[in-house]
Amino acid sequence: MLQRSTLISFFLAVGLSSIVQPAFGQAIAPRTLKVDSKQLEKQGLVLFKEAVYLSQFQQVEPALARVKLATQLAPKSADAWALLGGLHLSQKQVDQGISALEKSRKLNAKNAGVHFSLGAAYFGQEEYEQAAELLTMGLEIKPDVPEALFDLGNTYYKMGKFKEALKQYEKSLAQDEKFWPAINNIGLVQYEKGNVSRAIKQWETAIEIDEKSGEPKLALAVATYVEGDREEGLSLAKSALTMDGRYSKVAFLEENLWGEKLISDTKVMFASPEMQAALSELDVESDDGTAANPPEEDSESP
Repeated sequence: MLQRSTLISFFLAVGLSSIVQPAFGQAIAPRTLKVDSKQLEKQGLVLFKEAVYLSQFQQVEPALARVKLATQLAPKSADAWALLGGLHLSQKQVDQGISALEKSRKLNAKNAGVHFSLGAAYFGQEEYEQAAELLTMGLEIKPDVPEALFDLGNTYYKMGKFKEALKQYEKSLAQDEKFWPAINNIGLVQYEKGNVSRAIKQWETAIEIDEKSGEPKLALAVATYVEGDREEGLSLAKSALTMDGRYSKVAFLEENLWGEKLISDTKVMFASPEMQAALSELDVESDDGTAANPPEEDSESP
């Protein structure tokens, strides 16, 4: 499944293209005892622009420091709260991220990016009903975002609503026909439904789009193996795990939405003497259980 940064959603939320590069070093506090609320708000917005600029270059800590102060000086800035929430999520500070994004949503209920970010955050918390509601609200505002449609499909998948999941994946592909994670996850749904041949076609298509992605190749390997072509299945599995050793861990497969049937069949393939020998030869895991062959940085993750 697609592993994408939470930076995407809140960059969309605050509309980076409309924000000019700030002039750093401006005063951030009044120099007199007299409190001028309008001046404080202006200074808060200056800090917000600086934070946006820094976040574009992945300077998360200094961006966080500025936008935290910005929300204090300009507490009615929905964009500042959105950026704060997104930065918290990027640091895996989920509760703080959700709190800030909810404040942003109350100030501006028409920002699709905030809804998408919240939906993704609630998904991570396994609060799928709430995630589906927020993603749907965001898509009502901005319906042509393939990543958000994909996220909604994943949410329905986790809820066991396969028909709805497939519908959202197809909508995602209608926006971007090369968006292979949606193709991959259609394969996951089809496999759980018992449509192995359909699943295989989806994974083959995903591999054609991105031959460096280990996930669809390993899924195809499992399907090929259990369908009877053990030699080809093992060959595909070795290739997939060479690309990304993390997929040798069942917990990682579950994190990436592999269903019970596919995981069960994966365990069967992994338990075979041939695959055990291959895993040992590939040395895909270190002694502490982490991947010894991490994937190369890839521009595919949107």
